[in-house]
Amino acid sequence: MKSSKIIFWIIALIVMGLVVYISMDSLTQPGIERFEGKYKELSSYRNENNTGPVVRVYAVKALDNSKEWMREYGESMPHTKYGRTVVFFFKNEIDQEIKLSPTDPYFTQGLQPYVIATYQKSPMGDVSFTDGYPK
Repeated sequence: MKSSKIIFWIIALIVMGLVVYISMDSLTQPGIERFEGKYKELSSYRNENNTGPVVRVYAVKALDNSKEWMREYGESMPHTKYGRTVVFFFKNEIDQEIKLSPTDPYFTQGLQPYVIATYQKSPMGDVSFTDGYPK
């Protein structure tokens, strides 16, 4: 009888330890605040199709030209299974709202030379990160 109580308390302590570990790990994940001061979102587009592929397009003004954070920023953007997510990073010179559309070209061609990099996540989850506007 005494050994079964000891086994119960050992299992209870292990379970409690796992719950605390999982909770702490879940609550301390880095969020969007790690990009503060590195970008300014100019515009975004999401189609209203909730039954088919969801298309998300973002236009972001890059205040920091580091390709590493741009890739991280693109990976942190929402993506829906069988949907498409595209993030365009613009030079610091652009300071206007950009009208985006769900198909290529996503905005007026006059703004294409101002694109520093493009992050794309395809419907199957394949990631593409290219310099400038994709050809």
